[in-house]
Amino acid sequence: MKFIPQGTLIILGVLIGLIAAGFVVLLSARPRGEPIQLHPPASPAPLRVHVSGAVNQPGVYTLPEGSITQDAINAAGGPTSQASFASINLASPLRDGQLIILASTDDSTAQPNSISLTPVTSSTPININTATAPELESLPGIGPSLAASIIAFRQEHGPFTEIEDLLAVSGIGPAKLEKIRPFVIVR
Repeated sequence: MKFIPQGTLIILGVLIGLIAAGFVVLLSARPRGEPIQLHPPASPAPLRVHVSGAVNQPGVYTLPEGSITQDAINAAGGPTSQASFASINLASPLRDGQLIILASTDDSTAQPNSISLTPVTSSTPININTATAPELESLPGIGPSLAASIIAFRQEHGPFTEIEDLLAVSGIGPAKLEKIRPFVIVR
């Protein structure tokens, strides 16, 4: 067996002692800087939707995120006995600021107390993502059934991103799109 000189053992012992002391100091020291504070995730903002047409209590309602058209109709007191569900998707998700119009089977009550709309001019374009049925009907070549189809399409598929998306609505072809193009916008 070889002997290690006494001076080398002393230096080795001092180095091991310093390393051990360094670990003790590191482990017992307080952390530096500001602690990270975790905040709970923000709860989603409620949705505000306007429900009109054949419902018992038309108006603006606040609903939780993830609500569907059926929830909005229920919030408005439910459908009236004249309500027609033919042109509405009850399972479509709601968006903030959305207008939901529940059609009526009784044509004689076709909005007798509604405010008359000014005919569309190039200075008053209609936003096809928020337009009501009467507003859409004021467009050239758009009648009640086509207006209902446009509303049903956007409720089922979400907002239009460009005017050309109207071509996906049954009953709107390139010629009809060109007639209404100057009068509509997408926001």
